[in-house]
Amino acid sequence: MTEQGPLVSAIVPNYNYAASLKLCLLAMRAQTYRPIELIVVDDGSTDDSVEVAWELGVRVIRTERNLGVAGARNLGVAHARGEILMFVDSDVAPYPDAVEVAVGMLAADPGLGAVCSIHDPEPLIRDSLVEEYRALQYHYWTASSEGPISFLFPALMAMPRRVFDDVGPFNPRLRETEEVDYGHRLTQRYEMVLTTAVRSRHDHDDKLFRLLRKLYRRGRARVPLYARRRRFARGFETSSRAGGSLAALAAVAAALSAIVLGPAGAALAALALAGSLLADLGMYRFVLRRRGPLFLLYFGAVHFLVNVTIAAGVAAGVARWLCSARFRRLYDTDLTLRHPAAGEAAT
Repeated sequence: MTEQGPLVSAIVPNYNYAASLKLCLLAMRAQTYRPIELIVVDDGSTDDSVEVAWELGVRVIRTERNLGVAGARNLGVAHARGEILMFVDSDVAPYPDAVEVAVGMLAADPGLGAVCSIHDPEPLIRDSLVEEYRALQYHYWTASSEGPISFLFPALMAMPRRVFDDVGPFNPRLRETEEVDYGHRLTQRYEMVLTTAVRSRHDHDDKLFRLLRKLYRRGRARVPLYARRRRFARGFETSSRAGGSLAALAAVAAALSAIVLGPAGAALAALALAGSLLADLGMYRFVLRRRGPLFLLYFGAVHFLVNVTIAAGVAAGVARWLCSARFRRLYDTDLTLRHPAAGEAAT
């Protein structure tokens, strides 16, 4: 265990994740770093999440209504006393040295605004093949983006309190893309890194429809921000991956057109499918090495659906952006919003 350093406030936003919350809190209790102030912000859970935290003797702040993860994180900060803020999602279990490594990286570089973790390729709780797909896909996309980024990964991240005070709170209006917005704002003033040195395991989505719905909504909600910035975030969402998603959607459209166009439509579909596969060829090789050819076939089928869903979400977002002035202003907000501490109950 390290000698005492600055107080770290570990803020755990939670909404109905009782099963993984216990693993998360036990992992935080096992950290090699001291001192840590552990705060669970329960965002209106209807399961036994609060009882899980109480049984472990963890401080709980309960919201009077569901704020969303952005609002829950802001509320946790309002109650935090630490010089370092550590955001830990309730479905993530950090490795024992995660806090120690992150604090050391921040101390070594005063210009570093945030340190983000890369999750292992194995899920925290192995529930389904869908979850195994997501763990591998998410790990590869993040690990291949290791280094300086502008896309925030707040599921496990550390940042100095002074940086948070300077950048401002998470945008509570954003239910899907608060991390993209915050990363963009933070990297206007500070550096941010994604690193395998801070390790963790994540309890990913285990149902295909739930995962696809989430990705569709995130793809749609990103359009107003990217339209304003006119470029992708640095790391993770690259132009080649965006091209792979568009090629997958084009393959579906071309396959449908084959009814009219015949062999020409089928050829176009095959060409688009090949383009989609080539965009993530490195990831497919990674999966083949780890899990073999049979799982790769399953992985490839699910990833094709994921790519089509992301592209469809972006297409829906573009259509909405063209038709809705309100949607175009989604990221316009007063970033001096106060922390929503008033009226919330601490227990």
